[in-house]
Amino acid sequence: MTETEATPMHGKQVAFLVANEGIEQVELTEPWKAVQEAGGEPRLIAPAAGEAQAFNHLDKADTFLVDSTVADADPADFAHNN
Repeated sequence: MTETEATPMHGKQVAFLVANEGIEQVELTEPWKAVQEAGGEPRLIAPAAGEAQAFNHLDKADTFLVDSTVADADPADFAHNN
C-alpha cells in the first residue's frame, strides 16, 4: 500500500452542503483542506448551480464553483459511516 492509499479518506467523496451565498470562507476552506490532506475528494453541493459566494465576516470574499445541486446530488456517492 502506498502512502497515498494509506490516508484515512483515500478515494472517498465528502459533500460540503452550503448556501449559494453567505458561507463564512474559513468555515469552508479549512475543513475542505483537511479532507484533501486526508486523501478525500471534497465536493461542493448547493441549492443552485453556478457559484457559491463566501464572506469574511460581512465582506464578500471568494466565490467557489458548485460541483452539484442538492437536487442532483446522490447521497450514495459520498463517504458515510456504517
